[in-house]
Amino acid sequence: MSNEPGTDTREHDATLRSRLFGYLSQVEITGVKAVGEQIVESAGGPDKLPEYKLMVAYGGGKDSTYVVAFVRAVQLYLQDTFDHTFVMRVANMRHAGVPQAVMDNIDRVYRSLGLPQDERVELITIDHTLIRPFERVLPLPQRMLDINRLDVLMNGHRSAGDGRPTFCNSCNLSVADFYGRAAWWQGGVDAVVTGDSRREQLLYSAWILRLAKASGIDVDKCRSLGFQGLLIALRGIGDTYFRELFGDDAATELAEREVSTGGRSAQPEFISIYEHVSYRVHDHWDLIVDFLGFQFDDLAFSFSESDCANPNLMAHLRGLRTQYVQDRTYEDGITEYLHLGKELMKKKEMPENLAQLVLSRYDSAEKMEQRRRLSEEFARDAFGLDEPALVAMVFSPFTNEGERLQAFLDRCHPDMSGSAERLRAVLDGTSDEAEAVAWLEGTSALSLSQLRTLYRSSLTDFTARDSMIARVRADDPHKTGVQTFDPGTGGLKLEMISGR
Repeated sequence: MSNEPGTDTREHDATLRSRLFGYLSQVEITGVKAVGEQIVESAGGPDKLPEYKLMVAYGGGKDSTYVVAFVRAVQLYLQDTFDHTFVMRVANMRHAGVPQAVMDNIDRVYRSLGLPQDERVELITIDHTLIRPFERVLPLPQRMLDINRLDVLMNGHRSAGDGRPTFCNSCNLSVADFYGRAAWWQGGVDAVVTGDSRREQLLYSAWILRLAKASGIDVDKCRSLGFQGLLIALRGIGDTYFRELFGDDAATELAEREVSTGGRSAQPEFISIYEHVSYRVHDHWDLIVDFLGFQFDDLAFSFSESDCANPNLMAHLRGLRTQYVQDRTYEDGITEYLHLGKELMKKKEMPENLAQLVLSRYDSAEKMEQRRRLSEEFARDAFGLDEPALVAMVFSPFTNEGERLQAFLDRCHPDMSGSAERLRAVLDGTSDEAEAVAWLEGTSALSLSQLRTLYRSSLTDFTARDSMIARVRADDPHKTGVQTFDPGTGGLKLEMISGR
C-alpha cells in the first residue's frame, strides 16, 4: 500500500495536525515525537514506514479514545517529518452490552480525526468471528447476541448474579479472541499500541500464565511464543472455563468460544504510550469533548468507563438480589453497589464532576426507580431477558441439585410452591413432563439441557479456588467487601461484590 500524500492530502494533514496538536500539552507533544522515533526504529527507518502497520484496539470509551487520538497524532507527525508514515488499523470490538451511543461516539471521533477515506487507515469492526469495515449503524449478528445472552445466563446462575463473573469473564476471553483476529487479519500488523504500562503488561501476563498453569498448560512454551503464546494460554484457560460452564460434551458451545491465536504470518510487538501521557480525563478534557465530540451517554457511561452499559445491569442485579434473595430492599443493593462504584471511580482517577454525575443518578428513591426501569429496558433490548429471568439468575435455584429451588418458589413463585419435586424430576432427567419443562424454560430463559447442566453444577464458592470461575475472580481487583444486614440472624456480615 502506498501512503504518499498528494497536494490535497498534505493540506488536509497540515490543517488537521495543527488543530490536533493545539489540544496537546507540550509533554504530550514530546511524547508523540518519542513514540514516533520508536516506531521509525521498529520499522527499520523512515523509508520503511509505508510498509509498517500498527493496530489500536478501540472499545469506544474515553480512555481508548485518547489512545486513538494520540496514535493519529504520531501518524501525522511522522508524515510531516519524513514524508512517510505507517498504516493505522483501528479495530473496534462489540458485544451485546455496547449500545448505539458508543458507536455514535466512535463515528464522531473518527470523523474529527479525519480517519474515514484516509488510505493510510483501516477501520474495522469485529463482532465475534465477523470482521467488517466500520459503519456507525451496523446491526449485531444474531448468533453473537445469542452467545452473549447464554453466557450471561450461565455465568450468572453459577455466581448468583455477581457483576464481574456474570458479565465480564466470558467477555474478557472474547477480548483475547478479538486481539487474535484483529492483529492477524489480512496479513497481520507489525505492532499493537497499548495504553498499559510495561508493569501492567507484565502483571497481566503473569496472571494469565498462573491461570494457565493451573489448567495444565505448558506455560514455558507459551512464554517462548510472546504475544501469540499469551493467546494460546488464554485459549487453554477459556477451554477449561467453558467446560466448567457448559460441560465436556458441549461441543458447539466450546467451539464457538475458542480463542483465536492468530498465525505464524506475523508476531506483533507491543508499543506502550503510558509513560508519555496522562489518563486522567480532566487533563485532556478539551481534546476529548470539544475536539473529538465525545459524549458521556446516560446509559453507556457508568462507574469506571464509557464504552458499555452492562455496569447498569450489574447494579440492577445487586438490587434484585437484596430484594428477592436477602429479603431486604432493592435500594439496599443499589447503595451497596454504589460503595463499590465510588472505589472504582477513585482508582480510575475519575474527575469529581463525572463521579458526581454518575452518583447523582441514584441520589433519590425516584431516581433509583428510574434507573431500575432503564436497566429493565436495556436487559430486554440487549439480552432478551425480563425481570423473572434475572431474578432466577440471582437466586441460582437450579445449581447444587436444586438446593435453593424450594426457597425460590416460595419467595418468587408461590403458586408453584408445591411443585418442587415435579421440577426436580425434570431437572435430574427422570421426567420430561411438558408442563414443568415449559415453566422452567419460560421462567429461566434457558433450554432444558442448559438447566440440567446447571442442576449438575455447583454454585461457585468464591472463598475457595477449586474452580476456574473462582480463580478468575480471586485476583480481580474490581471487587470490595460490603457490610450487609442478615434478616435471618439480625446481625451484620461481610459480603464481597464485584463490578465495573
